Amino acid sequence: MIPANDTVPTIEVQSLRKLYDDYLAVDGVSFSLSKGQICGLVGPNGAGKTTTMRCLAGLIRATDGVLTVAGCRVASGGANADAIELKRRLAYVPDDPPLFDDLSVQQHLDFIGRLYRVDDHAAKSDELLNRFDLTKKRHAGATTLSRGMRQKLAIACAYLYDPDVLLLDEPLTGLDPPGIRVLLASIRERAMAGATVIISSHLLAMIEDVCTHLLVMQDGQVDYFGAASDLRANFPETKSLEAAYFAMTERSPIVTFPSGSDMPTFGVVS
Repeated sequence: MIPANDTVPTIEVQSLRKLYDDYLAVDGVSFSLSKGQICGLVGPNGAGKTTTMRCLAGLIRATDGVLTVAGCRVASGGANADAIELKRRLAYVPDDPPLFDDLSVQQHLDFIGRLYRVDDHAAKSDELLNRFDLTKKRHAGATTLSRGMRQKLAIACAYLYDPDVLLLDEPLTGLDPPGIRVLLASIRERAMAGATVIISSHLLAMIEDVCTHLLVMQDGQVDYFGAASDLRANFPETKSLEAAYFAMTERSPIVTFPSGSDMPTFGVVS
């Protein structure tokens, strides 16, 4: 990862709340992440993980709270003056990403390259197609792709314009073991280059080796946020981050520790 002394938050969330009619999906969530950090966002179904990501991406408007992503203020309530700039700096890849049915794999990348004015996007597209084993599917239509290939294409589109922040919601879905290995290696590389990454997954055992931080949610609230190593250290009897996660959630429903930094501290097209 990049040097730990780069502590200026790339993502800063203060007291995020999201209310759907009379259902409070996210309740007072606060955390911050800096360049080069990879945060695993985990918790049971209905914990508020996807809602949190969609609020960060500006796809849904938070009911309350202060959200800053890649230097852009993400509005709650009124209009978001930074909406266009946020789209330039952030990529959000949802579970089962929406693709354009009428476009081929190559045409997706060409479209994103032109939309984001990526220099030499053809060469970068070729590299990404090769990296994610999609070269032979270059001229295939999106509707002919398997679930895993659709996932890889969406991630390739997100990577093409080098966003400062990557929000990946269940990106391992549908991937075979080689695909998982390639994706996790690519996430490490993006973080090494300075990106801030949030990866939501139910497969903590699969992502624990890449996570510098962990955000555990349940019932819309934060059970834990901090360095992954701190969680392991608090449960020395466990042999994995996954085991420490289960030990923490079984012993104490609400546990928070410092993250090591100050706390208040893609969609192809969002």
